[in-house]
Amino acid sequence: MKRIIPLFLVLIIIITGCTTKAPKSTNDVPSTEDISKSIDEKDNISEVQEYRWIYSGEITTLNYLTTSSTSEFRVAANLVDTLIDYDKYGVPQSALATEWSVSEDNLVWTFKLREGVKWVRNDGTEYGEVTAQDFVDGMKYILDPTNESLTANIAYSVIKNGEKYYNKEIEDFEEVGVKALDKYTLEYTLEKPVPYFLSMTTYVCFFPVNGGFLEEVGEQFGTDNMNILYNGAYILETFEPQNRRVLVANDKYWDKENVHIKRLVETYNKEAANLAPELFLRGEIDSAEIPSTILDEWMNDPKKKDLVRPNRTAYYSYFYAFNFDPLFPEEYEPDNWKTAVNNLNFRKAIFHGLDRKAAMITAEPYNPEKRIHNTITPKNFVDYQGTDYTEIGPLKDIVNRDTFNKDMALEYKKKAMEELKDKVKFPVKVLMPYNTGSTEWANRVQVIEQQMENLLGRDFIDIIIDPRPPTGFLQEVRRAGQYALLECNWGPDYADPETFTDPFIPSGTYNKPHLAQGYKEDNGKNKYENLVDAAKKELIDIEKRLNLFSEAEAFLINEAFIIPYGLGGGGYIASKLNPFEAAYSPFGVSSERYKGQKILKEPMNTEMFNRESEIWEKEREEALKSVK
Repeated sequence: MKRIIPLFLVLIIIITGCTTKAPKSTNDVPSTEDISKSIDEKDNISEVQEYRWIYSGEITTLNYLTTSSTSEFRVAANLVDTLIDYDKYGVPQSALATEWSVSEDNLVWTFKLREGVKWVRNDGTEYGEVTAQDFVDGMKYILDPTNESLTANIAYSVIKNGEKYYNKEIEDFEEVGVKALDKYTLEYTLEKPVPYFLSMTTYVCFFPVNGGFLEEVGEQFGTDNMNILYNGAYILETFEPQNRRVLVANDKYWDKENVHIKRLVETYNKEAANLAPELFLRGEIDSAEIPSTILDEWMNDPKKKDLVRPNRTAYYSYFYAFNFDPLFPEEYEPDNWKTAVNNLNFRKAIFHGLDRKAAMITAEPYNPEKRIHNTITPKNFVDYQGTDYTEIGPLKDIVNRDTFNKDMALEYKKKAMEELKDKVKFPVKVLMPYNTGSTEWANRVQVIEQQMENLLGRDFIDIIIDPRPPTGFLQEVRRAGQYALLECNWGPDYADPETFTDPFIPSGTYNKPHLAQGYKEDNGKNKYENLVDAAKKELIDIEKRLNLFSEAEAFLINEAFIIPYGLGGGGYIASKLNPFEAAYSPFGVSSERYKGQKILKEPMNTEMFNRESEIWEKEREEALKSVK
């Protein structure tokens, strides 16, 4: 089993309680005997380092302190740096912090900041120096409920008195556990030991902001590219919503020598998913997802096939969520749905009736099993003494089983119809929206509609697919409760399974399983919440902690509150980027950065991808061994 080194490092730091300087960059790890075959040495680096692509889902804000949108994370990650970063092997590296330490009681973390880092405006002029106070000001903004930060709960779940300040139980921010001890020394005091705290600092709620600038622009902060400051690898030179974004290399960036791509041109087109492959062939863009609808054509064309490679799978977990708080229009019968979804056998009929392989073929027609997984937490995310988390506790009975079972689905249908007789109107309407910006998603909902209605019968369910525009999809569909059954995803924020259980607690914004009937316990909380609470309280015995989280996650799955589906990423792409140069991090925003990457003269094909993947695996193994 491969170990996830960030968690390993954090645990070492906690145990030793000593000052830790950032590891020497593992980009210089001695190469394997195969390294001579690398892309760099084949002289395949473009002289023009300008990266062009098109997108269909527009961002709605540049205020990185309030957003929880993946597309907005991607932009922010390239504009603002974090305390630490991760290299291409997943080893923590210095960024705005050059060294860090943790107290013997594991409650106080101290970071020494890099001196001389500049905040600049979007025209490149200097505004001021990045200081410890910027992190304090960022946290104060996050913890002010009037700012409606969607990541505030992540911060106040660990920072001392953070939740009390957020809830107005205390008014003096000096009592909150974040301090600027001096200009370049930042201190966090935690409510309790947090084994994964270092990994959390790469998330947006720990981003810095210049307090003076924030006061200067007020509510205009993040509304456009002139109302934010930059200390990262790029400056957002042009920001024209539903037209284009242009990012240019920040000439005053502290690590500009490692910023090889000098210009990023991102053009809006609502038909991006359909148009991108042709635009790539015409040389107008440098990257295009190849949807399954045309993949066979490309694979059967020798010239086009040589342009295509697999995408790397990601740590984003995809699942189908049953909505226990339906707020959709009356024509889709929300009250009827609410009664039906609160019946366990009804949920299990759909749970076992969804053919995930058939659905996944829309994204991965050549090897769909590669991306399907049966838990919410992906494999190889964290482990304990060589045992993967998904093989610990009750999850080990789930991780390798196929949930699709025709006989079980029909048996649960029979039970549900008997139990719900005279209580619900059959067929139950199942409102299933999808994002029109994804051709694969559009194809997938049609496959699911046909497959499940054919299996379970149109006397039982009536799946209604609902096309919705990409812009604002998250806010207007999922968070607004405008669905009965929805494909959702979640990416980790830090190196602990807690990050995959939190979306489903009462403060989460997903399908509200705490509203499910029949699960309240003596303390007034639902069983799932109590299971998660018990796991969170275990801070010393890591093995016990993982077992408790395993129990909570298994409960969510076994009670069919959600249907685990697959891993993000994957599929096929035509691209002039080498994915093995990118930062490797399953959590935070490091993996969204272009820093360290170069544009190739020719796109990477499958042969090159497989060779570079093999080299990367060997080098990563050596890099992890070098971390003490």
